[in-house]
Amino acid sequence: MSRLLSGWRALAGLASSAVLLGVYARGGWGFVLGFVALLPWLVSLAACPRLRGTLLSAWAMSIACVLTTFSWFASAIADYLALSPILAMLVLVIAAPLLQPQFIIYAWARRIASRRLGPWMVAMVGASAWVATEWLWPKLLGDTIGHGLYPARWLRQFADVAGAAGLSFLLIAANEGIAMAWTRRRLSVREWVAPLAVALAIPLLLTGYGALRLSMLPSPKNADTPPLRIGMVQSNIIDYDRLRAEVGGYEVVRRVLDTHFSLSYPLAKTGQVDALLWSETIYPTTFGQPKSDDGAAFDREIIDFVDAAGVPLVFGTYDTDTAGEYNAAAFIAPGAPPLGFYRKTRLFLLTEYMPAWLERLGLRDALPWAGAWQKGSGARVMPLRLADGREVPVQVLICLDDVDPGLAIDGARLGAEALLGMSNDSWFTRHPLGAQLHLQVAAFRSIETRLPQLRVTTNGISAVLDATGQITASTGMNEQALLIGEVTAMPPPFTLMRAWGDWLGKAAGVFLMGLVIIASWSRWRARHPRPSRDDAALALPLRVAMMTPPWRVSIALLRMFSRIAVLWMIIAWWLGDAGQDRVLTQLRTFAWLVLLPEAMAWLIRRLHVARLVQASDGLSLIKRGQTFRLVGSALQPWALPLPDEGATVEVEGVGKRAIAGVDPGTLVRAMQARLGDDPRSLRALLMARARGLARRPWLDHPLIKFGLFPLLPALIAFRLHQVITFGGLFGEALNYGWGAWFTALGIWWVRWIVAMVLWAGALRLLMEAICLLFARSSPARAIAIRAGLETAARALCYLGVPLWLAWRIGMG
Repeated sequence: MSRLLSGWRALAGLASSAVLLGVYARGGWGFVLGFVALLPWLVSLAACPRLRGTLLSAWAMSIACVLTTFSWFASAIADYLALSPILAMLVLVIAAPLLQPQFIIYAWARRIASRRLGPWMVAMVGASAWVATEWLWPKLLGDTIGHGLYPARWLRQFADVAGAAGLSFLLIAANEGIAMAWTRRRLSVREWVAPLAVALAIPLLLTGYGALRLSMLPSPKNADTPPLRIGMVQSNIIDYDRLRAEVGGYEVVRRVLDTHFSLSYPLAKTGQVDALLWSETIYPTTFGQPKSDDGAAFDREIIDFVDAAGVPLVFGTYDTDTAGEYNAAAFIAPGAPPLGFYRKTRLFLLTEYMPAWLERLGLRDALPWAGAWQKGSGARVMPLRLADGREVPVQVLICLDDVDPGLAIDGARLGAEALLGMSNDSWFTRHPLGAQLHLQVAAFRSIETRLPQLRVTTNGISAVLDATGQITASTGMNEQALLIGEVTAMPPPFTLMRAWGDWLGKAAGVFLMGLVIIASWSRWRARHPRPSRDDAALALPLRVAMMTPPWRVSIALLRMFSRIAVLWMIIAWWLGDAGQDRVLTQLRTFAWLVLLPEAMAWLIRRLHVARLVQASDGLSLIKRGQTFRLVGSALQPWALPLPDEGATVEVEGVGKRAIAGVDPGTLVRAMQARLGDDPRSLRALLMARARGLARRPWLDHPLIKFGLFPLLPALIAFRLHQVITFGGLFGEALNYGWGAWFTALGIWWVRWIVAMVLWAGALRLLMEAICLLFARSSPARAIAIRAGLETAARALCYLGVPLWLAWRIGMG
């Protein structure tokens, strides 16, 4: 009976999550459900005692998600291939683990991690496994759970940092936090409040970032350039194959072109638009390389139409070369030969192409409807040459191209100032939810790149999107419509997605690989232990700082201020607001906000220097000729190393004093102090010991890391600057004197010092967060984790920076 009840609970949890995901995917205020949709399933997973049950639940969850969220896809397949709806649904159910594999990998990774890690790290592993799987296994429709946050205007803005995958990661983390709080609800308040607070903080932080980011984006109303107005024709002519069978191929092309000519010409001649955009494969034959005399005549008609209209035209057609045919977008300008083509890069499986391994199995004859188009070579920015003399660079995204963040990002990197989307969404004629989801996915390309987007489809939904992903104008489904889209085409602001690409899935994969390496290293060290350093003695006399607690707080605040300033500069750099083009402003900011507080903290600490010595009756401190004896009965190690490693101790005759510059663990042993069973003190000792063992005096010394080492990349970059700008290494000295040459060298050196501090600060922030999680969830492995992360951080600083510089030089 117990097993039966457990099975019913698991089934109920799975079904509840599937229903919540289905409602969440339908938009509107349902986006709120994204933060709790996985909760019932996660609670049921916690009750699965074995890995086999976990994987079975995940497999069932992938099927349930497909049935509640993508059931319309089965109907679309049935309509397109003329299959039985039941057979199409059966195919969809069988393919569910391939369409939604992240559920299986996610559940498996959580189960494996729970054997060795605490709940916080298990949540991190699960969220990382989810996004890494979706990066490694590009899904047919490009969907991810983060797309469901599109209706929330503020929340979705985080996509310019980590894409839709970043939103998915945070949604998984929120669900994990609530599930953790639920499983701990019968424990003490402290046990369940912390994960619940983290879960609640996620939407609040997303909201805050979104509000801040929206306030920083430039307003199109204040732009110096006139708006770009594009006329989009939604013809509502679909099912070319049926029409071809009824009236013949010539009449189909004739009807399509006449419809587009009649709808477009008045827009162009009355000056309402600067360019025209027609949808995917609207001209269902090769353009520029006709296959017949009729094809050549149609080609001339299109060119003559553009010349008469006086505006450029972008339309969907076919292109061809020796490799085969391509789904393409043609660019034509008035009074000029065709400008060229963009070739669709991401083709739809089986309907547009067949993988080579299926071809080798001889399945081409069994699937006569499978396409044979070739894949394009990636992003290609094309010019829109307007009648007023402007030339606007644009990146075209054809149908499934808009589910790939990389294409839009590459286009933005190549200088595109707008995205032109074109799609044949006739699949969704009877399934408007599919067209709506496709539009939402496409909208994330505008958020990630901060480029406006004009998107036309054959029968809906055509839309105009601004740089925030907001739909400013749209058409309905299954209607013939004209849509005039007005956007401001200009160089977009900085986004981390454009700088780093679709980075989160890769980073999650590296994180998981790092955990595997650390686990393997820990096992190896367990089999080959090295001598313990637990009994290490203090090397006396030792120079430390002895101060009153208020002075310690003052120094700690100064150092916290400088570190927060570093964090602020990192964020500003991500958002493109760090003054990258204003070197002296950036250096002054760094000096005032980072160097000055650090210098003040160093000076205050110098004023409190003392010597820790061994006396006959224990440890004593000598400061300015006075001797103070330490009392071993009261010692509190610091949880945070501010201003340095240390502890608060009782000094005979003067009360409590802060001692900085000494490992609190060895101080405890030397004083024979007793801490009791306070978990916070024990955790502080563990973290301090981990930091001490991982520290490398030479490599971690600030003068070497932030002073001497930055000179290496600075010299390389300075030499390139001198050669490019002045024609030789000493060109500036010969033209303007050695003072100018050494001043320029000094500026380059300081710039690289600032860059190294920011880079090391970003690594330190990530590393300390991971170490804090491990210290709470897996204290026994905290030392190994710290050692591995510190080694990785040193490698990224001392090896990663030169390798990155070499790559940039090679790319240049």
